[in-house]
Amino acid sequence: MQQYNVIGIMSGTSLDGVDLAYCTFQFNTHWTYAILKAETFSYSEEWKKILTELPTKNAETFVKVDSALGKLFGQLVKDFCTKHSLDPDFISSHGHTIFHQPDSGYTSQIGDGSSISAVSGFPVICDFRSADVALGGQGAPLVPIGDRLLFEEFDYCLNLGGIANISFEENNQRIAFDVCGCNIVLNALACRLGDEYDEGGKYAAKGTINNELLDKINKSGYFNKPYPKSLGREDLEVDILPVFDKPGMKVEDLLATFCEHIAQQIGKQTKSGNMIVSGGGVHNSFLLDRIKFYSKASIVVPDVQIINFKEALIFAFLGVLRKRKEVNCLSSVTGSSRDNCGGIIWEP
Repeated sequence: MQQYNVIGIMSGTSLDGVDLAYCTFQFNTHWTYAILKAETFSYSEEWKKILTELPTKNAETFVKVDSALGKLFGQLVKDFCTKHSLDPDFISSHGHTIFHQPDSGYTSQIGDGSSISAVSGFPVICDFRSADVALGGQGAPLVPIGDRLLFEEFDYCLNLGGIANISFEENNQRIAFDVCGCNIVLNALACRLGDEYDEGGKYAAKGTINNELLDKINKSGYFNKPYPKSLGREDLEVDILPVFDKPGMKVEDLLATFCEHIAQQIGKQTKSGNMIVSGGGVHNSFLLDRIKFYSKASIVVPDVQIINFKEALIFAFLGVLRKRKEVNCLSSVTGSSRDNCGGIIWEP
C-alpha cells in the first residue's frame, strides 16, 4: 500500500494567511489521511497591499508578483520542512486567486510553481483550475472531490472561507457551488472598525439586522442562477460591497445583516442530514449560531486542524490524484465538458 507524503499550500481570498499542511494519504479499499503538521503564516502588511491592489496593475507587475509570491511560498515550505524535519514527496499549491471569470474563459492563481520548486527544492503541482475552465467549466469549487473521497460520512460539506461553498451528493453525482460571499465581505466591514476581522462575531452580535438591505442583497442575480456556478472576489466587489456604502449605517448593523444573509443562503441549500463545517468562519460563533438557526442539517464542528486546514489538506490530495493521473475535478460540480485531471508539475 503506497503512502503519499505531501505539503498542501492554501492562500485564501480573504488574505488571512498562507496555510501549510503536511499530510499523508493511503489507499486500500478507500482513502485515509492524516494531517501531521500544519501552520498558518500571516501575510505582511506589504504583501496584503500588493495582493489587494494587483488586479488593477499592469501585466509586467502581475508577472513580477507571480514570481515573487512563488519564491515566498517556496521559502515558507523550506523553513517549515527544516523546522519539523520533513521530507515530502512533493508540494501541492492552490496559489492565490487574483482573477476568476470562468464565464469569460479565464482564471488566474498566482504563486509561480517553478519558483516554489526552485526555492524549496521539491517537486510542485499547481494551477488546478485552468484545465477545467478550458473545458468550459467553472474551475471551481475544486474541494468536492476531496469531500467525496475523504469525508464521505457527511451529507454536506460546508466551507466558510473568503467565499462560502458547499458540496453534497445528489442523484449519485457530487454537486457543489459557491453559496455566497463570506469572510471577504465580513473582514472588509470589520476593517472599518479598525480590526482585521470580527473576532467571534462580537460586532455583529451588537448589530441590528436591516431588513431592507438584507432583501436587496438576497435579490442579487447570482442567487437565481442554477449551479454549476462560482463567485470571484471581483464579483463581490461589484455586486455586494457597494451596497454597504450607504451613509449613516452602523458597521455593526452591516455585519449583523450580512451574517443573516450568509445563514439564510446556506439554509436554503440544506435538508436533513449532517453537515461538517470548516474554514475561518467557524470561529465566528455569531455566524455559526445563525447558520444553525436556518439550516435543516445537523451541524458538525470538527477538530481545529480540520477547521483551519481542510482546504490545504484537500489541495494536497488533489496533487496525489494528479500524480496518479486520476480525476481530480468533477464535471458535475464545475459544468465542464468532462471530468478531468488538472495541475501542472514542476520539478526542482
